[in-house]
Amino acid sequence: MYKNILVTTDGSEFSERAFGHAADLAKLLGARLTAVTVTPPIQFIAIEGVVYPEDPEKHKEMTEAQAKAALDVVAKAAQARGVACELVQLENPQPYEGIIATAKDKGCDLIVMASHGRRGISAFLLGSETQKVLTHSTIPVLVYR
Repeated sequence: MYKNILVTTDGSEFSERAFGHAADLAKLLGARLTAVTVTPPIQFIAIEGVVYPEDPEKHKEMTEAQAKAALDVVAKAAQARGVACELVQLENPQPYEGIIATAKDKGCDLIVMASHGRRGISAFLLGSETQKVLTHSTIPVLVYR
């Protein structure tokens, strides 16, 4: 059935539950996991028409530390279940694009993502990376709620 399951993580409690389910599914099917977290590129701040970049080194350190922490939790969950897991951290201003590209590049045949359960105006304003992956992916997507 599924041989390589891509699981996304943003370090949230929601994604923790989703990757736990993905790791259990991988163990049951004898599949492997590919875990991905997508970090934002450096942002620029404009004050009175003057653009000030964030401190590039500080931004890099912060995003790499957050990504490592999120991926380490997935790696430990996979290891506890005896499931092979590859970890991928990448930078992309559009996380859904990075998720789909990683799934294709790594030959994944299922994407497992969490739904944060936002509804109404907050879902509209904040958007949903899960919804965007569902809309644009040709690979099956399992949404864990």
